[in-house]
Amino acid sequence: MILQNLGIVYALLGAALAVFLAGSGSAIGVGIAGRAAAGVVTEDPSKFAKVLIMQLLPGTQGIYGLLVGFITLSKVGLLGGGAAELDVQTGLLILSACLPIAVAGLISAIAQGKTAAASIGIVAKKPEQFGKAMLFPAMVETYAILALLISILAVSAIQV
Repeated sequence: MILQNLGIVYALLGAALAVFLAGSGSAIGVGIAGRAAAGVVTEDPSKFAKVLIMQLLPGTQGIYGLLVGFITLSKVGLLGGGAAELDVQTGLLILSACLPIAVAGLISAIAQGKTAAASIGIVAKKPEQFGKAMLFPAMVETYAILALLISILAVSAIQV
């Protein structure tokens, strides 16, 4: 019985990994930046809005993983009413297509949290440098976006 459903199991594992790994990375990254932000706000509450924006940046990878998860669930028919009959090969293809955002989302969100924390330090000392400070964590975001695009294109291209 399990072998008949192994394709859909692999596809669901891909969706779950995209959501879980990218979301976990975002939670860690937002936490890292949040600790730095809390320290700044303790010293100067007027900087709250600027540091909050930077703290939120690592959260985007979790959103990207969630998006790929939804696209995958829709692709295999689970959001439309009935699951498609997937062979093992197709299930593994879908799992593989979800891995770029899962892994890159995890790693880039943590790196972005660390970079955002450093940029929050810039804002603490020189609030007028907020625009420049935003560029550092935004550069890390580039790689999450690339992984998102590859996962979306790959999942969309698989014939079900």
